Amino acid sequence: MLTAAGFHVLLALAGGHGHGYAIMRFVDEISDGAVRLGPGTLYRTISRLVADGLVEEIEGEDPAAPHDARRRYYRLTPQGVDAARAESALMARMVEAAREAGLIT
Repeated sequence: MLTAAGFHVLLALAGGHGHGYAIMRFVDEISDGAVRLGPGTLYRTISRLVADGLVEEIEGEDPAAPHDARRRYYRLTPQGVDAARAESALMARMVEAAREAGLIT
């Protein structure tokens, strides 16, 4: 099972590669501002996901972004895709249980 921050990062990268700021922005937008990953939490989480083999750093450049040689890009590994799918399935079961309990209308 992933941490919430870990799942957010995997979800952000499920659509393709991205850099830290884009991941933070995605999480903020998808949660309507309810979840905010600060830089410390984000980069500790990414580091842990890299160490666990779920995410890898890649070379890449976003043509829409200003040039920043320090910007690092990340993508899911095949194991990361599997972990994101498993966590998504678990969350779907939890949402269904909440619906059945009358917590979600």
